[in-house]
Amino acid sequence: MIIVLKSGTPTDEITQISEGLRNTWGVTVEKSIGEHKVILGMIGDTSTIDRMLIQELSPWIEQVLRVEKPFKRVSREFRYGEASEVVVPTPNGDVYFGEHHPIVVTAGPCSVENEAMIVETAKRVKVAGAKFLRGGAYKPRTSPYAFQGYGESALDLLAAAREATGLGIITELMDAADLPAVARVADVIQIGARNMQNFALLKKVGAQDKPVLLKRGMSATIDEWLMAAEYLLAAGNPNVILCERGIRTFDSKYARNTLDLSVIPVLRSLTHLPIMIDPSHGTGKSEYVAPMALAAIAAGTDALMIEVHPNPAKALSDGPQSLTFDKFDRLVQEMSVLGKVVNRWSIPELVTSV
Repeated sequence: MIIVLKSGTPTDEITQISEGLRNTWGVTVEKSIGEHKVILGMIGDTSTIDRMLIQELSPWIEQVLRVEKPFKRVSREFRYGEASEVVVPTPNGDVYFGEHHPIVVTAGPCSVENEAMIVETAKRVKVAGAKFLRGGAYKPRTSPYAFQGYGESALDLLAAAREATGLGIITELMDAADLPAVARVADVIQIGARNMQNFALLKKVGAQDKPVLLKRGMSATIDEWLMAAEYLLAAGNPNVILCERGIRTFDSKYARNTLDLSVIPVLRSLTHLPIMIDPSHGTGKSEYVAPMALAAIAAGTDALMIEVHPNPAKALSDGPQSLTFDKFDRLVQEMSVLGKVVNRWSIPELVTSV
């Protein structure tokens, strides 16, 4: 249930109402401050609580509503219809993810291969307008014989790239044992598609304070995805970004996955969390990345994740879906045209020197 307080409710009154809710019904109370309202969320078994009894607690209570969806904290209703934002501190300043902010571009290779490669890539994508460098230190692969990343040593290379450019770092966590090492370097911790329903891992990541990028599972429904996000918020971390990266459907002959862009308006109606689209994994082919990235902007995405590699033909993983530096430059320029039309663009025009 959520309790909507009247505009101007005094702080001590908010505290009193919260204590009354806890003491009377034994629930957890979470405060959410929106643009126009203060909302108190009641977490626990509220099915038998009479809304009128809550209404009588204080004249400052404007409305009491039930959240009908199984995902409570994640639901749009939990914030009384308002969007949330995720603020990520980076060496270049705070970056805001959310529907009322400019589109955030994240770019980089699937895997960190060596220091020269990752630093060069970081410099090039920064010049083009990226705010974050993506790069895998730990890589989940279908085959046990495929390249699975260089692990902790690759984290040091990502740290070097951040030192050289000031870009934020997004990298994947696969095992809770690696959380301290990943959190030391990552500005945003990615939970990949294969771990979306690794609930023990979600609880661990939710209990730390770094923002989390939660990728949709390969065959996950929207409800399953949002319930996975609920695990993160229930563990205490409200800073979650949802990333659509394509789902498995009947036809894999022409594209690696089916990129579900319809999820953008659907999520916008269901959840307050920011949305990212990954057209690289979503299609698996570099020639499809640009049109799907542009389509995602038109559909209303808050962020994009694009795979970029200095020499995709020699990439250790996911080369066919990676853009060269020049193709990424051109894509950002194309995105800027559409981004300005929808009033979601703040990246300056491309400069020619690093």
